[in-house]
Amino acid sequence: MAHKQIPLEALINLRHRLDGLPSRCQERRILIEETAALYGVSTDTLYRTLRNSSRPKSINRSDSGVPRKLSLSEMERYCEVIAAMKIRTSNKKGRHVSTVRAIELLEKFGMETPDGFVQPPKGMLTRSTVNYYLKAWGYDNERMTRQPPAVRFQAEYSNSCWHFDLSPSDLKHVKQPSWVEPGRGNPLLMLYSIVDDRSGVCYQEYHCVYGEDVEAALRFLFNAMTAKTTDGFAFQGIPEMIYTDNGPISKSHVFQNVMDCLRINLVTHMPAGKDGRRVTARSKGKVERPFRTVKEAHETLYHFHEPESDVEANLWLRQYLLHYNDKPHRIEPHSRLEDWLRNIPKSGLRSMCSWERFCTFAREPQRRKVGTDARVSVEGVAYEIEPDLAGETVVLWWGLFDNELYVEFDDQRYGPFYPVDGPIPLHRYRKFKKTKTEERADKIADLAKKLGLPRAALDKNADLQFLVDKYKELTPTVTPFNDPDPYQEFTYPTVLFAKRAISDFLAKPLAKLSPEQLAFIDVLLAETLNKKVIIERVRSYFHSHSCGEQNAH
Repeated sequence: MAHKQIPLEALINLRHRLDGLPSRCQERRILIEETAALYGVSTDTLYRTLRNSSRPKSINRSDSGVPRKLSLSEMERYCEVIAAMKIRTSNKKGRHVSTVRAIELLEKFGMETPDGFVQPPKGMLTRSTVNYYLKAWGYDNERMTRQPPAVRFQAEYSNSCWHFDLSPSDLKHVKQPSWVEPGRGNPLLMLYSIVDDRSGVCYQEYHCVYGEDVEAALRFLFNAMTAKTTDGFAFQGIPEMIYTDNGPISKSHVFQNVMDCLRINLVTHMPAGKDGRRVTARSKGKVERPFRTVKEAHETLYHFHEPESDVEANLWLRQYLLHYNDKPHRIEPHSRLEDWLRNIPKSGLRSMCSWERFCTFAREPQRRKVGTDARVSVEGVAYEIEPDLAGETVVLWWGLFDNELYVEFDDQRYGPFYPVDGPIPLHRYRKFKKTKTEERADKIADLAKKLGLPRAALDKNADLQFLVDKYKELTPTVTPFNDPDPYQEFTYPTVLFAKRAISDFLAKPLAKLSPEQLAFIDVLLAETLNKKVIIERVRSYFHSHSCGEQNAH
């Protein structure tokens, strides 16, 4: 008997007619019976056909996403091992072992894991299946090496955190550098930059250096912390923290010693690979953005007029920084410099010390053995130190900006000592070799040489006066510099040293003094250890007593 089949069009027409009738209606049953009789089928068959025609068919299999050859736990374990093999074999260029090679190694040799030895049967794993489950379960290499989300931060007050970095200028060299080291060619024009984390205020300078130079970095930081002579630029003060990279400057003992003396917390980026998948130098955008802005908006004008020296380049750069710091803040509705002035700490700014005092902080420790003639040599210059230190191994604290030398032995410092053969020359100069004139290649090059830009665009802008008046009302509060005195130049280290100095000043042992005089000295040393105060009060006290005794006679 042939199987009777109802046409699909008739089923669709019947369903539309049934949808127009209410449920449990007599007309629905009559319609079903008439249609079943028309096609020679029973009502049950018609109802069953209607149900099957409206049921959606699944695109995937019922066991989709579930391994068929292996159990779910076994397949997940193999995927974990293969994903770990890819991470273990990755290099800096992102190359790693392939899925096919990982399966081959597992099937042939196996792999030792903390949970035991893993070796799947041969032919059980295939490349397509493993790659499918690696991506479906989140074990693919892209997700396993993805960085965690970045966290934005911003200081609460001005000068709480400074970002420090340097970048080679696009100009590379100047025709007349400030100094040239013989035999090393023309120095590189480097751009040093400080950016305040809270306000985004930027201070930059050009320096001609050979690589990352610590001396130039310290000179730049001193200029950044001192009060500026430029009108309308009140940026100054000692910051609480400096954030920089792990370059030669931050690793220098001289640089670290200066930061300690100024009570600046020096924080560097974590070395690469020390914090898992996180890139350790992601927080450099605040200091890198001004570099790009200066190179695109300011240094591109050097094609019209090149600065003759780094001094002239710094003069032009200061004019541009006034415009840059007057631009809007990244969040607040005012300028960067105004934000810096509005968010100064309640305690005020820490003012910078003098240049002479700053030079005493920049001393580099070196371990040397003193000669039998009580002399040591530093870079070809001889210093004569204490005779008691002859033949001893001492630590030399040599000034980076001066010729003074301090010596440390058994936690005691001696000095300052000066060269016995005269001071060394600070720099040597030579004439810069002139470059050849470029030939005119084509019409465009000839037109570029004939273009002219008024020098006033770089030398001085007459429209900057409004910046001076704008920030006159907002004056920062400045606190005096707190001198740490690391070399005990102004204070005695202990009471014993102070008593020795008093004895030398009086030219007599303290044991020969009267009980009243000894009591005066004890009270004085309990109050202060300042060298100047102690000597003045001792001089005044003993002078008055000597005059009183003469009058009594």
